[in-house]
Order: sequence, then structure tokens, then C-alpha cells
Amino acid sequence: MKVLVIGGGAREHALCRALSLDPAVTALHCAPGNAGIAEVAELHPVDALDGAAVARLATELEAGLVVVGPEAPLVAGVADAVRDAGIPCFGPSKEAAELEGSKAFAKDVMAAANVPTARSYVCTTPEQIDEALDAFGTPYVVKDDGLAAGKGVVVTADLAKAREHALACERVVIEEFLDGPEVSLFAITDGETVLPLQPAQDFKRALDNDEGPNTGGMGAYSPLPWAEPKLVDEVLESVLQPTVDELRRRGTPFSGLLYAGLAITGRGVRVIEFNARFGDPETQVVLARLKTPLAGVLLAAAEGTLVDLPPLTWRDDAAVTVVVASHNYPDTPRTGDPIEGLAEIAAQDAPHAYVLHAGTRRKDDGTVVSAGGRVLSVTAMGKDLTQARERAYTAVNRITLAGSQHRTDIASEAAKA
Repeated sequence: MKVLVIGGGAREHALCRALSLDPAVTALHCAPGNAGIAEVAELHPVDALDGAAVARLATELEAGLVVVGPEAPLVAGVADAVRDAGIPCFGPSKEAAELEGSKAFAKDVMAAANVPTARSYVCTTPEQIDEALDAFGTPYVVKDDGLAAGKGVVVTADLAKAREHALACERVVIEEFLDGPEVSLFAITDGETVLPLQPAQDFKRALDNDEGPNTGGMGAYSPLPWAEPKLVDEVLESVLQPTVDELRRRGTPFSGLLYAGLAITGRGVRVIEFNARFGDPETQVVLARLKTPLAGVLLAAAEGTLVDLPPLTWRDDAAVTVVVASHNYPDTPRTGDPIEGLAEIAAQDAPHAYVLHAGTRRKDDGTVVSAGGRVLSVTAMGKDLTQARERAYTAVNRITLAGSQHRTDIASEAAKA
């Protein structure tokens, strides 16, 4: 099977790495890709938001499966264009992707499906914003209704900052603060059958001890030794399946990857948000633990035959990923800095640890340089989280990138559990 992956971040590198290890994949392509993905897939220049261009490329390559990685192309309807060209595509339609594209839409779906989530108000005027902030009090949770590259959410005790963020949004969702640990749970679905993956936990704040600004994610780990064994079954029953059923009832079936961001509160599980694609950096650790070959699972979702698949199988090993970000991320990250140490990791730490590229590019002279805010995801496996952490940070410390930053506490508390 020829597979084309759309995107160019660490999530797509993780997908390409997993697909490259699948014996059913005869040729692997990625558009536009990055310097790391080029080592496992043939790269093609394409505007990932141009559905016609993506469908044309897939047709030219005679792809048997297209996997759309990022949220923006999904919300733009790229998966629809690929399917209209007669090619199986893993990724929801434009209408179904509104589950991530609009937080107000997601709240409406959850209300109709009786999915537990935070109480909220959708606001479009300064008066509504002030009323909502006053109603919920501190800490204030303010979410841009639309896509914001993982940085559209402000959680703060500062009323002025909360109001400033809300006023900067065309439409904003203000909701009650949910206490308790957060969990990310992915599910692959064909619009009827829902196949949950293993849970992970990511770290959104830029600095250790969950301090600093919100980011797209600074690291993740799986499994969660502190989580209840029944968690996945509970979320499948109360969140994932009802959401998929409600979208099908509305005539906009969701086929692809449904990502539930959850808070385990004192009142039970509550949905923080939905995403319509694999999450970054959680994908890096979840796919590292998946033993079942990936391509067949994604194709079954695209073709509506998930019900026929045998149960997924998983490695017992733990996985940890640590994000190396560029100078001044997430504000105005500096780019163009050379990255050194990648060859040393490949020589000394593989196969237990490896690097997934996010914001990188390769210059004509072969030098790999930073090209975004989150630059690399260093991922490692171990018999437990302690060993996986040790291997991940050993590899991180081999990397030289001027002004770079990373958290030093990814999975540290969980490793003590």
C-alpha cells in the first residue's frame, strides 16, 4: 500500500515512523514534511490547505491511503477533496472537523449527547464577556472559539489578562475551571465503531512545575500508572461513543481520530476539549507503544470496516517524549539556529531513544536548523517511566541548539507512582 501523510510536524514524523515500520506499506510519502521525515518518507511540496492540490498529488502517487495530520487542513475540507477523488482518507470531513474548529460547536454537540463537560458561556460582546467572567470567578478559563495552534486558551487568576484575551477573540468560550489531573485519550473511529487507544498525559505550560505560558505541548508520557484501570472504558461509554453517535445523527459522521482532552475531577471525568486529529506531543508516546501495524487500522477507519479488526495490541514498555523548543517560544521564537547532536543520538541511544522533528529544515549544505517554535520531540522507551525518562533526558542533553529550552520534569511525578 502506498501511503501519503499530509503535514510537517512531530506528529506527522511519529505517524511516518510508525507507518514505515508496517510491512504492508510499500511506499511512504509526506507533504510537505520536514528534515527528519525525509529520512523515512519521500517529501513533496504542497500547500496542505489546498484540497485540490493534495488530491491531485495523491492521485499522481496512486496512494492507497491519505492521512491528514494537522487540524487546519481538516477544518479546510482537505479530507473531503481526497475522498471526492476516490482515495481512502483518514481524517474527518470539514463539517465534522468543526468539533475542533469551533469550541462553541463542540459544546453544542456535547450538550445534545449528554457528554460531561464544564459549564460555559459563548460570548461575542464585551458585556457578555464581563458577565461570564463574573459568573465563574477565578481562575478564569477563556478559550478562543476557533483554531489557535494550541495557544488560544488562557487560564489565569488575573481578571485583566482574562478580559484582554477574551476581547481579542471574535467569539470566545468562557467556562468554569476544572480541577484534577488532565488526560488525553485518542480514539480511531469510522463514524460508528470507536476504537480507543492508550491514554497519555501532556504538559502544556512552558516551564517546570506547570509555570509559564500555555504552549502547544512540552512533553508527554504513557501509560498513566495513577489512572483507574476502568478509565478508558468509562470514557468510551460516556464521552467517545455518544459524541460519534450524535455527529452521525446530525448527518455529519466523524471518521478519523477523535481526541478527548479530559479532566479527572472530584465529580468525575469532564471533557476539556475535543480535537479532530492526533495530538502533539501525545502521539509520539502513544504510537511508540502500539504493536499493531498502523496502516491497516487507519485504512479500516477510512473504509468503514473497523468492526472487523481484531483488538489492538500494546507494548508493556513506558514511553516519554520531551520537546526541545527554540529561544523565546511560545512568544516570537527564533529560527535558523543550527541543531547538533542528532547523529550522536542515532549512534548511541537508538533504538531506545530517537528524535522526531517538528520545526526543522535542512539547508543546502546539509545542516539541520530550527524552523519553528517547537523544534524536536525526543522520545524514549523503557521498562517503566523512570527508565524511559532517563533515556529521554540523556538524549536531550546531547542536543545543542542555541537558546533552546525544555522542561526537566516531564513524567517525574508519575514515575514515583
